[in-house]
Amino acid sequence: MSLSIRNQLPGTVTAVTPGEAMATVRVRLTGGQDLTAAITREAADDLRLIPGTAVRALLKATEVSLATAPVEGLSIRNQLPGTVTDIAAGDAMTSVRVTVGGGVLTAAITRDAAEDLALSPGIPVVALIKATDVALATA
Repeated sequence: MSLSIRNQLPGTVTAVTPGEAMATVRVRLTGGQDLTAAITREAADDLRLIPGTAVRALLKATEVSLATAPVEGLSIRNQLPGTVTDIAAGDAMTSVRVTVGGGVLTAAITRDAAEDLALSPGIPVVALIKATDVALATA
């Protein structure tokens, strides 16, 4: 199956916390960073997720926000440090490629936001991703 989702980071499940309707799944990415996904409990059961399961974290580019430093006091737990490697600016939107431990992310942000943050290749950034915006896939 081919997907339009460009951000596909490999990792291994380290913990699963089931709830009534949702489960949180902790994933250790290949680069050593931790990522949390909040998925339905049914999906976690269907995928048979247990510690040690190999997964791919799938993140739409439009769901990746960027900051120029870690953000305190925020409910977004997934804050992946990285470095801008490429920028493609359009009239309204900008595509920003960021190298993070274990892979490369693409963030689709407004051109104004990219200019306000003074983004350019080599600039350190933090990718912010809500746990509910992370999908998981198994082989």
